[in-house]
Amino acid sequence: MAIAVPDLEAAARTYREMLGAEVSAPVDLPAQGVTIVFVTLSNARIELMQPLGENSPIAGFLARSPSGGMHHVCYEVADIRKARDHLVAHGARLLGSTEPEIGAHGKPVLFLHPKDFCGTLVELEEV
Repeated sequence: MAIAVPDLEAAARTYREMLGAEVSAPVDLPAQGVTIVFVTLSNARIELMQPLGENSPIAGFLARSPSGGMHHVCYEVADIRKARDHLVAHGARLLGSTEPEIGAHGKPVLFLHPKDFCGTLVELEEV
């Protein structure tokens, strides 16, 4: 799950101090227009992200939800192209490129239109 936040440092501190989570160092992802940290809990992995520049795709999300909120969920798949082809054949729409791009974990990712998944932006990540 990825949560968009207006202040990455403050959000990371909240997860570290209140929940005892392990929080990674910030990582800039210019291709995605975000700076992220990974939050690891015993039963979950969360990505906190803030805009990297004015043209960040999450800048609009934060303009509508200034305090932040859940941005997308990520599902791991063994073969991203096979998953893409299956989903598209069943009516799912891709956002951006139809070819996987390298995501935050250095693995191929694709995004699926939220209107096709009950209003939730979906990321697929090949593992």
